[in-house]
Amino acid sequence: MSELTSTKPYMLRAIHEWCVANNLTPHLLVVVDSQTRVPMAYVKDGEIVLNLNYGATKDLQIDNEAIVFSARFGGVSQNLYVPMHAVKGIFARENGQGMFFDIEAVAPKIDLKDSASTSTDAASSKEKAIKSKKPTLTIVK
Repeated sequence: MSELTSTKPYMLRAIHEWCVANNLTPHLLVVVDSQTRVPMAYVKDGEIVLNLNYGATKDLQIDNEAIVFSARFGGVSQNLYVPMHAVKGIFARENGQGMFFDIEAVAPKIDLKDSASTSTDAASSKEKAIKSKKPTLTIVK
């Protein structure tokens, strides 16, 4: 038997629809990682809460892989991308009712002590390669 799809996106859409139908404000709790595109100035303790009300979003799309929309932060429109694995919960702002999920691990953790020396070495060798290489033009047809 093939692997079943996650129930998380279906539950998210259902709770979102329930909030809107009851004139409640749906809020999304997101754990921010490298794949998440949100305004970092509003991230606290690695998490952000986003208003998913239709009046606060533009072009909201909730599919099985991600939640994508535009929203204004400090008067500036920004495009947001929240992968489904980063969603920690969805709830109504007015009463807190909703659903919360376990966060799925996507990539293994990297030991920062080992990667710090490796990334410094890689950066210096990359800089040397860039400085030693002369610029060239290539014709592309």
